[in-house]
Amino acid sequence: MLACANFFFKSIRTISDLMLGKEEKSMSKVKVVFWSGSGNTQAMADAVANGIRSAGAEAEVTTFDSLSPSDAANESVIAFGCPAMGAEVLEEGTVEPFMADYETKCNGKKVALFGSYGWGDGQWMRDWQDRLVAAGASIIGGEGIIANSAPDDDAISQCEDLGRQLAQA
Repeated sequence: MLACANFFFKSIRTISDLMLGKEEKSMSKVKVVFWSGSGNTQAMADAVANGIRSAGAEAEVTTFDSLSPSDAANESVIAFGCPAMGAEVLEEGTVEPFMADYETKCNGKKVALFGSYGWGDGQWMRDWQDRLVAAGASIIGGEGIIANSAPDDDAISQCEDLGRQLAQA
């Protein structure tokens, strides 16, 4: 009888919480996908992941060649990192073809962008943002995070903040 009463009151509490919008949320998992030639963008990816974890979510850090654009499109929230290459473009062997395919699938997705550069003024990041927004994605944080060469303390802090925003998105 006591077990039956406990079940009844627990059920009532659960139904009440659902009606009041207090449903239990499962811990979200956010993918952080990157390509890095020197380790600078990988350090940024790790900082984004640390921010995600500090906000109570799970982070999965992986490389572009470890998943398909279709797999990425299954994520409602995702982060991508790539350094500027050549004349301020995305890495052309792996990242550019991945993103060209992903753009056809990203409408309504929440995307964060980050990367490092050694020259120029960040044009590759502005172009990347513009492409994804034109394809229907929204950019978390409003713009990508860039670091000149190795990310300094400020860039690491920005990446951690971005991770916290991803966890809440």
